[in-house]
Amino acid sequence: MESVMDVRKCARLLIVNELDQLLLFEYKDEHCAEPFWATAGGELKEGETYLEAAKRELYEETGLECAIGELVLEREDVFAVALSVPAIWQEQYFLVQCESEDELFAASWTEEEKATIQRWAWWSLEDMRRNRALFKPLILTELLETVLASRGSA
Repeated sequence: MESVMDVRKCARLLIVNELDQLLLFEYKDEHCAEPFWATAGGELKEGETYLEAAKRELYEETGLECAIGELVLEREDVFAVALSVPAIWQEQYFLVQCESEDELFAASWTEEEKATIQRWAWWSLEDMRRNRALFKPLILTELLETVLASRGSA
């Protein structure tokens, strides 16, 4: 009998400041041998749209209340994070523009987030290209480059 994977919908946030830096979280969990860097964001709650989830996740994970900008990427992939089992993740990435001096804080982290998120940091495109860190999704550097080019920054 063939098993069917769960589908999980997730809103992700490309939070970029006026210095063209991207806010990323460093994660460490049992599904990946080494820590990796990824955007803020999370799974949609029942009845929630991607945009509603993006607004909620932005505040919960960063304390920011900036406007949610344009949808810059839709993708689907199979993976597991933290305490989950492998599933089909349907993600939408939204651009969020903020200021580098905006205060960041973990407004409402879940126990899972507290256990897996190690820290956050602002990354420039150049730093991402030079660094040997693992970024997820693997196209994250190229996505930032595309976003900055569309702003006339890259």
